[in-house]
Amino acid sequence: MRYRTIGTDPATRREVSVLALGAMLFGSMTDEKTSFAVLDRYVEAGGNFIDTSDNYAYWVDGGQGGQSETLLGRWRRSRGVGDEIVIATKLGARPLAPGTGFVDNPEGLSAKVIREAAERSRERLGTDRLDLLYAHIEDRTVPLRETVEGFAGLVAEGTVGLLGVSNHAAWRVERARAIAAAAGLPGYEVLQYQHSLLRPRTDVPDGLFPEGSLGGATPDLLSYLRAEPGLTLVAYSPLLGGAYTRDDKPLPSDYDHPGTPARLAVLRDVAKETGATVNQVVLAWQIGGTLPVIPLAGASSVAQLEENLAAVDLELTPEQRARLDAAH
Repeated sequence: MRYRTIGTDPATRREVSVLALGAMLFGSMTDEKTSFAVLDRYVEAGGNFIDTSDNYAYWVDGGQGGQSETLLGRWRRSRGVGDEIVIATKLGARPLAPGTGFVDNPEGLSAKVIREAAERSRERLGTDRLDLLYAHIEDRTVPLRETVEGFAGLVAEGTVGLLGVSNHAAWRVERARAIAAAAGLPGYEVLQYQHSLLRPRTDVPDGLFPEGSLGGATPDLLSYLRAEPGLTLVAYSPLLGGAYTRDDKPLPSDYDHPGTPARLAVLRDVAKETGATVNQVVLAWQIGGTLPVIPLAGASSVAQLEENLAAVDLELTPEQRARLDAAH
């Protein structure tokens, strides 16, 4: 396994594996036995960066989520896992009532919610300290300063280590970081956005993003990442939920545009040249690039995990990278 540093403060920064494990469906779609087997193999291979959220996976049963955190708590206790494993979680997008969702009824990012939701996550995970806590989605009903100060308060008392942000407009991230810096408070240092080799359209609106998607790593966000050396991008859905390789799973609709076939063709050529799978090339492209990117990939079986782990040691040539980058 290879590792990368997230965070800048010596008191809170962590060395994490360059491949993060997504636990979104653990305890719901993926049963406990399989989930434990995947977690055990990931740690055995040197992985130490696991991702969850307080609302995973509310949509499976129409509830409010918490299954993933609860399962991870059982796994931690049964295996005697301590601070050597970095578990990241998120708050802000948990539905306030069963049968609702994060678009129409999210918990939000008020100071009260931040404190209470973080406490519930610690209880489910069975830990006194959250290694990395993200603001999951925007909450424009709350003053940004209140959100910034709410997160910083948890860091000050030692119940949270690093702070992260997901699915926010780049200008909102910068504004929050500026507020924190001006007040001498810790700010967001880890950005979690959807990012893959294929590029999605960003002008397609949905319920959460009426102006177009804020969940993807747009050129604006990537240029911000390049300009700020203290930031790291955790790339969720790097394999597009299996759509690169599964005939029964079409690409998401926002990837249905004229630039997609050319990038897919180069990707398949590079996979043939390296003897690797298409998924492994995508992960290796992210891990070995010039930007600090940590792919976050889920796995519903040990076999899937093994395929992903092999990408850590796949070295693409500069010429292969150039072709992958230039295809459009």
